[in-house]
Amino acid sequence: MTDIQRCEIRPGRLVEWTLHPAAAEAAAGLPDDSRPPAYVQEAHVRTARTVRQGGLSVPTWIGTAFDLPGRIDLDVLQDTLRIWTLRHETLRSGFRWVGDELRRFTLAADAVRLHRADVGDFPDAQTLTRYLENRFDVTADALTWPNYMFAAVVRDDSTSVYMAFDHTNADAYSLQRIAAEVHELYAAGLEGRTVHTPPVASYIDFGATERAKADRIDDTDAIVARWREFITRCDGRLPNFPVDLGLDPHGPLPAQKFMNEMLVGDSDAAAFEAYCRPYGGSLVGVLAATALIVRELGGQQVYRTVLPFHTRAHSQWADSVGWYVGVAPIEVELGRAPDFDGALELVRAALRENRALSRMPIARVLRLLGTDFRPTSPDLFSIVSFVDSRDIPGAERWHELKAYALLRVSYGDQVCAWTTRIHEGLQFACRYPDTDAAYKNMRLYIERLRELVVSVAGEYRAALAATADGALPGPPRQDVFRGDVAIAVPASTKG
Repeated sequence: MTDIQRCEIRPGRLVEWTLHPAAAEAAAGLPDDSRPPAYVQEAHVRTARTVRQGGLSVPTWIGTAFDLPGRIDLDVLQDTLRIWTLRHETLRSGFRWVGDELRRFTLAADAVRLHRADVGDFPDAQTLTRYLENRFDVTADALTWPNYMFAAVVRDDSTSVYMAFDHTNADAYSLQRIAAEVHELYAAGLEGRTVHTPPVASYIDFGATERAKADRIDDTDAIVARWREFITRCDGRLPNFPVDLGLDPHGPLPAQKFMNEMLVGDSDAAAFEAYCRPYGGSLVGVLAATALIVRELGGQQVYRTVLPFHTRAHSQWADSVGWYVGVAPIEVELGRAPDFDGALELVRAALRENRALSRMPIARVLRLLGTDFRPTSPDLFSIVSFVDSRDIPGAERWHELKAYALLRVSYGDQVCAWTTRIHEGLQFACRYPDTDAAYKNMRLYIERLRELVVSVAGEYRAALAATADGALPGPPRQDVFRGDVAIAVPASTKG
């Protein structure tokens, strides 16, 4: 995961694809789709509108970048991009305002056409990077439609593909699957064969079902009560990253900066995961480490955060592009954690207790709370996320294909941090307010996180070497959280 400045953009001839103007015109006359926006989509669009009305344009698009080897056939690539677009109904769907109500419209599949534009040669990588960022800012905007675009930087030996989307269309898990899907479709197109893949379930259907369920609860529901208690303990706000960020509470929304780097390689990452497995795996380990580190940096005896979980509860949603994310409040009383193992126990208990809350959209909960959470920032809260991406198709080739998930870094007063387990190790990325205090403390956090992971990995290897049979004992079965999915594994796999 990175930003557009760090995804190995190289010179070449730029070609762009957007939804054809005729398709956009056809959408303008469409009737409303009876399926409403998902709560997370509506909250995102409303926040973007509020921030824009406050006088600030804050790009929030996400995207992906990857290479296709050899000399490109642009006609085949265009057909590939159209076929891929048609597989995911959310890309044919947008929103319009009717008074203060946000309503959905959806373009018919046979109306989808892509418009290709040959922009020209870019011999300078920095100029090309600035151009692409500016184009994505305008085209993949939350308050316009169409709100995504595709681009290719063509060279004799390879072509780099860039795809940018407003967040209403996709989440990080969606982005991570695109490179393999496009590669497969493009290869089939070159060979003149058809890829026989089952239809992809629609995120629009998921969002409508999720919203209908959410609308059945009221302010007396236990989920609402749990969130109310959590927010009350956070002094009436949703939590930011609990270190000094140097924020001026009366100042303008600050610009953000970006950090990303490898924390540790595969060997240390594997040993850290094995050590944490009896407690739930690397997700639990990263949260436990974070809790201890922020106590060290800021002195807080209670660590509170909001943790994202994917909501792809059934296999039918696995291949679907959409924003399948819910969040749950996590609270760890560090006074009860004398060491890392103690923190692991507390985090595991918090996850087991609260994970189910992520199935209820937080936008619905906040509406029922009746508290004014009128957004003044694109991020309503800070997150610390962990995803194990090794099982995603094609992940073993991401380094070879220069494949990245892209984040737009612009403005915001929150810290959003992502730790990703890839085949090469643990990768860390975060965006944070551009202040001296935030830079200093996030650097300290990353360095301490790396030190703790390496230390725990070393303890695991030493303990493993000390056992007679080379296997550490463990309980009969444990819950392992790989990314956002709890997977039961036998303890005999430990190590």
